Amino acid sequence: MSQVTNELRDALPSQRITLNPDDMHKGLGQLALTLIELVRQLLEKQALRRIEAGGLSDEDAERLGLTFMRLEEEMQQLKQQFGLTDEDLNLDLGPLGKLL
Repeated sequence: MSQVTNELRDALPSQRITLNPDDMHKGLGQLALTLIELVRQLLEKQALRRIEAGGLSDEDAERLGLTFMRLEEEMQQLKQQFGLTDEDLNLDLGPLGKLL
């Protein structure tokens, strides 16, 4: 192989989402849950910043906390249903590092 081909291969993530016909539902589940987890973490960080800045009432903060707890429970159930772990959702993006 040429040096360029080797460099490209080395730059690609070693862990990839599996999309083969026999196991397609798990690969699609992994992709969907990875995106949901990424968005959940971003929203949770934003909510914490707003709480710390005093931008939310106690009632709103309580409601957000409860929502995130329920979402976490639902994520756990979906990961179990698809046979996935937290590490399965933390995709390796090569030179960019881990996704989550």
